Amino acid sequence: MAAAESVFLRARGRTLTAFRPDAEYQWKGPFYFIQGADPQFGLIKAWAQGDTNNGDDEWGEEIKLTEQAVQAVNKLNPKPKFFVLCGDLVHGMPGIRAVFSGHYHRNAGGSYKGLEMVVSSAIGCQLGKDTHGLRVVVVTEEKVVHRYYSLTDLGSRGIEKELLDMLAKQK
Repeated sequence: MAAAESVFLRARGRTLTAFRPDAEYQWKGPFYFIQGADPQFGLIKAWAQGDTNNGDDEWGEEIKLTEQAVQAVNKLNPKPKFFVLCGDLVHGMPGIRAVFSGHYHRNAGGSYKGLEMVVSSAIGCQLGKDTHGLRVVVVTEEKVVHRYYSLTDLGSRGIEKELLDMLAKQK
């Protein structure tokens, strides 16, 4: 199994396999992790304009800063044990066609006036009949297409050809 595929199969039995029980069960000395917060794409322009309810249609500065953060962490030696990102991820969504969320622990959704609401089931505890999984979202200039995959299917079969073809046309 490729490393990219195995990333989706790392949590089992209330354990994250990235932290191996044989290596992590007992204290073996200090470690560190990185905590980042509030990339909040769209807020910088809105704040600069003095109107945080509008002006959130540009993400360029936040993207640069987020890339800078990733580059800085990747240069660290020794490497952090893990990285966690908290807080507001997005302030504004330019050209909104769909809103993606979770917390319902099952797949659901609807639409209103051209805006699609997509609720993805949980990686963890299922409250409905959906399988543990992830939603793959492909965004092109014309449309937003999404599919929910069980962890097993995504890890073993990958993304279906239709979605991969959409990505290939964009290059």
